[in-house]
Amino acid sequence: MTFITNQSISPSFHVLTSTKFDFKHFVERAALGQGPRHVVWQLKERLNAQIHQPDFEDDSSVTIIDKWLAKIIGRPQQWTLARQILAQSGPGDIIYCCGEDAGLPLVIQAVLKRKRPYLVMNVMCPERWRPRLLLKGLQLHRLVHTFTVNTTLKAKTMESMLKLPEDRVVCLAEQTDRQFFYPESGTIQKRRPLIASAGLEQRDYVTLANALQDLDLDIKVCAVSPNATSKTRCRIPEQLPQNMEMRYFDWVELRDLYRSADITVISLIDNTYSAGLTVLMEAMACCRPIVITKTTGLATEMADKGLVWGVQPDSPDQMRATVEYILTHPEEASARAEAAYRYFLENHTSEYHIEQIVQLLQRVASSVTADAPVKVGMKPV
Repeated sequence: MTFITNQSISPSFHVLTSTKFDFKHFVERAALGQGPRHVVWQLKERLNAQIHQPDFEDDSSVTIIDKWLAKIIGRPQQWTLARQILAQSGPGDIIYCCGEDAGLPLVIQAVLKRKRPYLVMNVMCPERWRPRLLLKGLQLHRLVHTFTVNTTLKAKTMESMLKLPEDRVVCLAEQTDRQFFYPESGTIQKRRPLIASAGLEQRDYVTLANALQDLDLDIKVCAVSPNATSKTRCRIPEQLPQNMEMRYFDWVELRDLYRSADITVISLIDNTYSAGLTVLMEAMACCRPIVITKTTGLATEMADKGLVWGVQPDSPDQMRATVEYILTHPEEASARAEAAYRYFLENHTSEYHIEQIVQLLQRVASSVTADAPVKVGMKPV
């Protein structure tokens, strides 16, 4: 009689998203050069993974218990989906949860499954009370093989809060798609300097307006964010100054805005959420000078490295002075933009980000026990 061990069975990879994406649209748009690729789809192709997405418009499988549990965290459809995934997966399978709102319903229900898959969970806001209560208070972190975060500050918070060794918290590189965002001459016609900005999450456009409203320049803001919700904090002037425009820009227009701008300014409310990093990466990839509010984390790190200019939160005078300095020192501005662009190519491309996750999940799959150490970070060749 021949016995087959778990090690001889190829693991199945699963990716659980926090919301629903039209990946077909992403693929078609990227193929036409009209938008960036989606990292989840690229991860699926690298690992031959199955993607699981909640459908917030479909209540057909939602139970009363799901609705009740959603009062703890997440939404009813996320609890429904978590239950379905656990029914389909087994020991040795790997599930990567893209956010704690989808991941924690999965972890909680996994308590009831004796032979459960390995769970790897990305945590966006470890300092919020719900993740803290569930992971620390109920000790649910014991069911998660490895956590991923996007800043060193969040990694330290997770390690301290849950008393975790460093190898159980992986800091993923912030990223954007270099195949879509890359340097090229902009096409926006301008008669004076142009300042670009973008996003709605934790943005402070009041400070931006107060800083630049009297200068001889134009401000264009892409007033949209894929991460914005009804609870998103964003300070917007009651009345925009005459030199400031806020509107929706599609992907191609946004890229052209970065390329055409003399400076990209990322004005932020003081926060620990690491807001503004997507715009930071996109502007770096387009090789343009950048000013960013120095909030805790990567924004301050980039400023301290001399790759971008950093200003203090709620400091219109400092922001104004910084913008004026950059506009009158074009050679220094160009040199910093070039240095930031090179740094982006070495550390923050979507390829590097995906390679980190692939290496992590493959090493989790090859672990002999759930507590085996996992170390990642090798750059792709």
